[in-house]
Amino acid sequence: MAPLTPNAWLRYDVITHILPAGVTDVLEIGCGQGSLGARLAQRYRYLGVEPDRASWTVAQRRVSAVGPGGEVRNVPVDALSTERFDLVCAFEVLEHIEDDATTLKEWAVRLRAGGWLLLSVPAHQRRYGPADELAGHFRRYDPEALTALLAQLRLHGHHLLSHQRARTPDSTRVSRCDPAGGRSSGGFAPLDPSRQRASAPNDPQELRDQL
Repeated sequence: MAPLTPNAWLRYDVITHILPAGVTDVLEIGCGQGSLGARLAQRYRYLGVEPDRASWTVAQRRVSAVGPGGEVRNVPVDALSTERFDLVCAFEVLEHIEDDATTLKEWAVRLRAGGWLLLSVPAHQRRYGPADELAGHFRRYDPEALTALLAQLRLHGHHLLSHQRARTPDSTRVSRCDPAGGRSSGGFAPLDPSRQRASAPNDPQELRDQL
């Protein structure tokens, strides 16, 4: 199995505890070199998209090695045509995109009604510094700002977790597509807490970062 960095292990631990039931098809946007994608491909029908060809080459090899349930494409998201998914996820991607509001709209279109949007972004704008600039980040996200951004787009994420990285925390946001909202409105409803694993070790609630 492809290795994960210490920070990626922390993130993976959190998201495995909050992945919703009933998911079959997963889209990961900006899957990098496929370390996390290879793990998701063991559990779901997985599609990763990665624009960087060198990273895509590594990701394709890693994901294909775990079996026939996964695929990685060297294409942008808008090349997916009418394909829709139960879960759309992007880990440490949104902060690299200048127009994050438009991008979120484009990602939400990829959800089936009743589907889920799962995001991980670096937290707390007050911690933005040279390392973020070097990494190509346009911003970091305060919890309130991320909530407001999703609310403006009628993406009402109601479950926000923070997990401590080696140096700085990441925020993880889960939102659900409301079937009654219709594709045009992009309506979202709260995550049902009862769908989390009640007995999971290292409960994400215990990993909340204090503001």
